[in-house]
Amino acid sequence: MWSLKWGLTLAIWGAVALAGVVTYYAYDLPDVGGLGAATRQPSVTVLAADGATLATFGSLYGEPVRVGALPPDLPHAVLAVEDRRFYSHFGIDLLGLARAVVVNFRAGRIVQGGSTITQQLAKNLFLTPERTLRRKVQETLLAFWLEHKFTKDQILTIYLNRVYLGAGTYGVDAAARKYFGKPAAAVSLYEAAVLAGLLKAPSRYAPTRAAGLARARARLVLRAMVETGYITEPRAADALAHPAGFAPAAGPGPSARYFADWVADQLGSFVGSVDDDLVVTTTLEPRLQRIAEAEVAALLSGPGKAVGVTQAALVALAPDGAVRAMVGGRDYGTSQFNRATQALRQPGSAFKLFVYLAGLEQGLGPEARMADAPLTVSGWSPRNYDGAYLGEMSLVQALALSRNTVAVRVAEKAGRENVVSVARRLGITTPLTAGPSLALGAGEVTLIELASAYAALANDGVGVWAYGIEEVRDRKGRVLYRRRGSGPGRVVAPQHVAVMNGMLAQVIAEGTGKAAALSRPAAGKTGTSQDFRDAWFVGYTADLVAGVWLGNDDETPMTRVTGGGLPARLWRAFMTEALAGRPPRPLPGLGPEPAAPAYAEKAAPPERPTAGPLAPGFWGELLRSLGLSD
Repeated sequence: MWSLKWGLTLAIWGAVALAGVVTYYAYDLPDVGGLGAATRQPSVTVLAADGATLATFGSLYGEPVRVGALPPDLPHAVLAVEDRRFYSHFGIDLLGLARAVVVNFRAGRIVQGGSTITQQLAKNLFLTPERTLRRKVQETLLAFWLEHKFTKDQILTIYLNRVYLGAGTYGVDAAARKYFGKPAAAVSLYEAAVLAGLLKAPSRYAPTRAAGLARARARLVLRAMVETGYITEPRAADALAHPAGFAPAAGPGPSARYFADWVADQLGSFVGSVDDDLVVTTTLEPRLQRIAEAEVAALLSGPGKAVGVTQAALVALAPDGAVRAMVGGRDYGTSQFNRATQALRQPGSAFKLFVYLAGLEQGLGPEARMADAPLTVSGWSPRNYDGAYLGEMSLVQALALSRNTVAVRVAEKAGRENVVSVARRLGITTPLTAGPSLALGAGEVTLIELASAYAALANDGVGVWAYGIEEVRDRKGRVLYRRRGSGPGRVVAPQHVAVMNGMLAQVIAEGTGKAAALSRPAAGKTGTSQDFRDAWFVGYTADLVAGVWLGNDDETPMTRVTGGGLPARLWRAFMTEALAGRPPRPLPGLGPEPAAPAYAEKAAPPERPTAGPLAPGFWGELLRSLGLSD
């Protein structure tokens, strides 16, 4: 009698204590009413021109799937390795929990978990990853709620649609598309085993990171499916004999993330605020991107390292402004700052494009002669890089040899405000002060704007706005944006295009850009800022425009690095590989370039050649052919 009484008393107090514990841990349970609401921000997948994936921003979710619509092997594979008694337990697998306790006790550490799929779903949907008693009790309470609220198939469906499977993918459909290039409804037995194997450690076993580990884990999953009776030994053996091929990873290297970030930042202005996942097709060419990355890396680790160069940027464009390659720095993982699009640096003599074009527009001709001699403007006296003066010379010679005193004279003759106007018209948007030193690139520009300005000459005088987005679609394939061409229109008169192309071609043929010479018509300009803080080369052919910048983020001077040295060599190395296989074409406004004899830089006026662009009468003949001279 007394034992029954005490038994009832203990039972009552035990129930009260249990109720107290449940109440204590349940009072701050998360809200479960929004289970069916959206749980993510739209993702953005950035593709190269050939369809290779460059980057994914946000989480990737596939199409919602139902367990009944999937190949049976996929849910069976998941159950075999995650929760073999899923359809028989009430949210907590007491047998599995007991087995895990024994295994962990024998091992002296946690080697096996006892959580059911229902518990995992409760944790993933509603709780934080912290390992505390409170979280574990709340996980159990939420598992009971899920089992009461939904059928087993519904719980498994929610789990398969929400579980993280590595590489930014959530749900089996997104993972199947990412790793195998197909929807979850079409996966094979082996592919199902790979997907199920990811559940243990998604980042570790993701095929994009460790294909070997993913295959080893799939073998364990197939063995578990045999043990649970889901498949036979012969089927497992056949699956192992015909493993899946994983979808190819993105072609370009990690530096393509500079370009992907640049594109992603512009999306809002093209499609506004969109709630759906987006797929962005871009202009970037993986082959050119790989070449750019390899050449920049080789320079920085080799000759650049020896002369104090720690950073570099390279951007390549089609003549119409389509960005084909972009390297924004030596290591995206270390610094996401894009030196091709964000860094404002002094262009030095690379700014002379705008000076000489302004001079042409104000009536100066390429054969006009000016003195390379000391001068003072408003108390400021420019000097040449070599400290020497070569006397009177044509504007063609002065630009080719990058004589600073002549450039200042041209700017003063043309009018500094006109020089600023030309720079603005060709796409320079950064602040420019119309002071005497403007002619020598004392202002600051970005590499992509400077390259775009030079691209106008490769584009036959039509202005260029650098662009990277060709098309934007939503997840269902509907086109939200498609490029149909845009730009400022003509910014350089045809006759001035021909003259400037000829003058800038001479920079490479006989001037400071000799190290950039190609086996095809090319033009460009070197640039070096004060104290060797920046070194540039921007040039183009009829097919491709590229700009190169070398320097240091903290503006520490390099060891006498000039635009005609390492930048010109890097430009040449990139362009040679990038244009391999393409037939040479003349620059706009020019026919095949005549050979011109070389001359040496010296402290006296160079001897005037008798043939080629520096020969007397060459430019007059060109101008007459353009109808600009009698």
